[in-house]
Amino acid sequence: MITSTSALPTVSDSEHTVNISTRNPLLRCFVILSCVPAVFGADVSGHVRVLLGQQHEESTTVVYALPLDANAPSPKPGRYVLKQENKTFVPHILAVPVGSTVTFPNDDPIFHNVFSMSKPAPFDLGLYRAGASKSRVFDQAATYRVFCNIHPQMSALLLVLPTSWITKTNAQGVYRMELPAGHYRITAWSERSQPATVDVDVASAPVSAPEMTLDETKFVELTHKNKFGQDYPPSAYRTPGR
Repeated sequence: MITSTSALPTVSDSEHTVNISTRNPLLRCFVILSCVPAVFGADVSGHVRVLLGQQHEESTTVVYALPLDANAPSPKPGRYVLKQENKTFVPHILAVPVGSTVTFPNDDPIFHNVFSMSKPAPFDLGLYRAGASKSRVFDQAATYRVFCNIHPQMSALLLVLPTSWITKTNAQGVYRMELPAGHYRITAWSERSQPATVDVDVASAPVSAPEMTLDETKFVELTHKNKFGQDYPPSAYRTPGR
């Protein structure tokens, strides 16, 4: 119960001071929670239109929200998997919060050598056999182009982002994410286009963000070098396995 005696502890906010009885823990908890300002949030949804090149199927579109407020929370790292299967990286595109750990298991019956020359933190996991796995912590935000030093057809893109609010569009180009109250810059990204951005303010009501457009019509796919900066040998393109 709440009493008027001054000997009891109090909880205050900018508008209220309440005496709390220590004899009723449940009531004390209720009063404390009622004095904490509510943190609102809402669903944010939108649409990304993709202009496709003549010979390209639609690629994966990543959408992420970067908080712009000074007191925004730090990204929450997680654990993710980018596996090697049938001489392919799965998934081809992986987006993770900065500080996350990515594991690279070799699920093929052959050797692989995963590497990236992308700045600011190029890496080389070395040669490892079927069934083995290696991990790496990505503590610097960047887009890392990932390859295999043995098989030139293998490629992936790893987006290390300074936010935890990350999603993808569905087949219709629609995305949705739940964001706490605040000011955000929402970015749409694909590997074949320059990113597009919109700014939104989130309070307690659902937000419909302006449409974004990604232009993939000018994309040209370039060949890449191996980890030594040299061309892959001709045998790498025609040998079925190794």
